[in-house]
Parts: sequence; structure tokens; C-alpha cells
Amino acid sequence: MTEAADSAADADLSILIAGAGATGGAFGTYLLEAGRDVTFLLRQARAAKVREEGLRFTAPDADRTNKVEVITAEELSAAPQTFDLVIVAVKANGLDSVIDDIAPAVGEQTLIIPFLNGMAQIEKLENRYPGQVLGGFVKIVGTIRDGAVVQLTNMAVMTIGDLQGADVPTPISAALDVPGFKLQTVAGIIDGLWEKWTFIAAAGVVTCLFRAPVGAIMEAGGRSHVHTIVDELEAVAAAAGHPVSEASHAMTLKMLTEDGSAFTSSLYRDVTAGLPSETEHILGDLAAKAEELGVATPLLDLTLVQLRAGEAQKRP
Repeated sequence: MTEAADSAADADLSILIAGAGATGGAFGTYLLEAGRDVTFLLRQARAAKVREEGLRFTAPDADRTNKVEVITAEELSAAPQTFDLVIVAVKANGLDSVIDDIAPAVGEQTLIIPFLNGMAQIEKLENRYPGQVLGGFVKIVGTIRDGAVVQLTNMAVMTIGDLQGADVPTPISAALDVPGFKLQTVAGIIDGLWEKWTFIAAAGVVTCLFRAPVGAIMEAGGRSHVHTIVDELEAVAAAAGHPVSEASHAMTLKMLTEDGSAFTSSLYRDVTAGLPSETEHILGDLAAKAEELGVATPLLDLTLVQLRAGEAQKRP
């Protein structure tokens, strides 16, 4: 097969992306612009807006709007159609409903890649769609602003792998290897998922416990406490059989102890904005795992008390 024919075959692979937020919208835009067959599964209000206005995407070097294929869960249920690949790119607290929403799109050969925080999502999807789930995580800094997908830095990396360590099917890796972001396929995806979970949990504990960006925490004398938090959470990963690599450990400390840094975690941003947060999916699940493994996590537990108390005050 010629290179041109290979490219055409990759483009023919049908991709459904559940969610057009910072993750789904950015990576979906890159796939669409590379000629991939992409459809977005969106809630009705978001679907109506995107159908009318297109999906606007901005990055440090970009500002463009694309017309995209959109479908709602109601439309998919009324007229089922299966896809080759389903990418789940919603907040973890939206997973339960999305598991049902994507059912009419999942055929016997469909593969599913979730890009969600934490590890519970893998078990939930595997229970519903056994043998059809790949592991995946992304590195991107983004948000939604006035309906537009905003990529805030040039960093955009997608990492995928088979949960049992087999090779990722070539059509999947070929279809996802497009300009705009770096694609990595790895054999030890579970280790990678644990490293990401540990990092986002550490970032969440640090910024939520001290209620400030990293630079302000350093100025206030919090450096040694950040080291303690990181060590505490990485001990959970080690006890689970997935020790954090030296490179990942160094990266975590660099990001969470950088003088003058404005970095905050997405969990902190959601909590301080009064938005629904992934507290239980990122921190609650990790605390439960730590208890199961017999690992003491006093600073994680303290942060959870603070965040849960804040949520309790919002209830009528």
C-alpha cells in the first residue's frame, strides 16, 4: 500500500469524541484538521452552540474555527451508529452518564480510550466494555473560555497503551499520529496512569491545602511541606506496585516548588470558582487506596476534610 493510501485508510477510521472541553476539543481539532473522521458527542446545549457557531480553537500560535460533526446522546440512541474508536474526554464526574451515552456507538470491534483523571474510570469502563478499553492520558494546559477551546501553552502530548502490555493496534496509533501534538505509545501504560494520578493528586493537595499558587506557597515557606506531600502520595503508588520514576518525581517537585510560579491545579481552579470538582475522583479514591494498602496519608486526609467541609456548606 502506498503512503497516500495508508493516510487515506487512517482518515477513514471513525472516531467519536465524548466531550469538547479543553482536552477533547483541542485533540479533536488537531485530528479533524489532519483529515480524520471525527464526530463530537455533546450535551444538547453545547451541541446547539457548536452546530451554529462551529468549534473555535485558540492556542499560543492559533485562532481558528472549524465546522465539526456533532451528535447528542439522544440522537445516537435514536439512530445507533458504531465507531472504530471512542475517546472519552469528560470530567471524571461525568463518566457514569457517558458510559451509557456511548453504548450505541460501541460495536464488537470498537476500542475505547478514556482521558480522565484517576484510575477508577478504567475499572468502570472495563466492567461495561471488557477487552475494549485502552489506557491513555494527556498532557495539555487548557480551558474553555466563552465557548472556545483554549490551549494555554504549546505542550500537547497524548500517551496511549494496551492495559495488558500488548502493542496498540496499528490503525489506532496511525490515526492518532497527527500534527499539533506528540503521540506516544507505551507498554507500561498502567505505570504511566499511576504517575499522572500521583502528580495531579500532589498538585491538588498542595494548591488546595494552602489555597494559593505554587509561587506564593514557596514565598510563604512551604517548600519542605510540598516535599512531604509528594513523598506521602508517591508512597501509595509504590505500595500499589507502581513506583514513580525518578524522572517523574523530579518533574513533580520542579513544578510544585518553582519560585514565582503561577501554577495551580485544575482541582484548585474548580474549587475556588465554585464549579463541580473531581475531589473524590482524584483525592478520595487515592485516600481509599492508601487505606486499603495500609499507607498513612495525613496531609491528603486533611485536604479531603477541608474540601468536603466546603462542599457540605454549599448544601441547603
